[in-house]
Amino acid sequence: MRRINTEEIITNIKEMCIEANYKLASDVENGIRDAYDKESSRIGKRVLGQLLDNLEIAQKDLIPICQDTGMTIVFITIGQEVHIEGGSLEEAINEGIRRGYQEGYLRKSVVSDPLIRENTKNNTPGIIHYNIVPGDKLKITIAPKGFGSENMSRIYMLKPSDEEEGIKKAVIETVRLAGSNACPPIVVGVGIGGSFEKCAVLAKYALTRDINIRSDKPHIRRLEEELLTAINNMNIGPAGLGGRTTALGVNIETYPTHIAGLPVAVNISCHANRHVKREI
Repeated sequence: MRRINTEEIITNIKEMCIEANYKLASDVENGIRDAYDKESSRIGKRVLGQLLDNLEIAQKDLIPICQDTGMTIVFITIGQEVHIEGGSLEEAINEGIRRGYQEGYLRKSVVSDPLIRENTKNNTPGIIHYNIVPGDKLKITIAPKGFGSENMSRIYMLKPSDEEEGIKKAVIETVRLAGSNACPPIVVGVGIGGSFEKCAVLAKYALTRDINIRSDKPHIRRLEEELLTAINNMNIGPAGLGGRTTALGVNIETYPTHIAGLPVAVNISCHANRHVKREI
């Protein structure tokens, strides 16, 4: 049995919230640089250049990449040999978020009730997904998610007979309807299978995967590549002003499902696809 104190968890989550909002993950930053070199649209290239300038300023001056510092999504993978000491794990996670957003001068965007809309003033609670696995490690992924792109996401309860073409149609339709509202270039997370709620979690988790790492399932890898090409042929372009760079990546995660179902979720992230991972 390995013991981990909640203070260590709080400190890591605080630091990760700040890091995620000040510095873009290297895979996404490199994706923007690569897109800048390849973009044929003059105005599209100019937008990508501005995004790169923005990233440089954020890192140098230690200010957020985007004014929408997001609702904090947390994926916690806990080894079953880990014992948490010092208090509640969930309270520790939210305390880490509170300290991170306070000490990092990050915008607090969470309201305590979806209808009354009173701000909690500390960006808590976060959205926490737990996964129990063998071992004695604690793995944390922090993914602050802004709602400009979150609001453009969709869930489709397809029929098995819709097959792969139905999935493609759903993803393309979601991107088309999002247009410039999702602040392209975007990263597209897709969840296929499971149930209504499971496919949505899969789509969100897909956004935390390196955009250069394709699925290890050949048919899913092919689908990722085909969708990325199709999306970039839509000419939405950077900021929705036209060009070949609408998406930096398409990541798909799958899960077994019921014989009568084909759930598909599409979770879109703007170019600020923020995620930080640590292991304790």
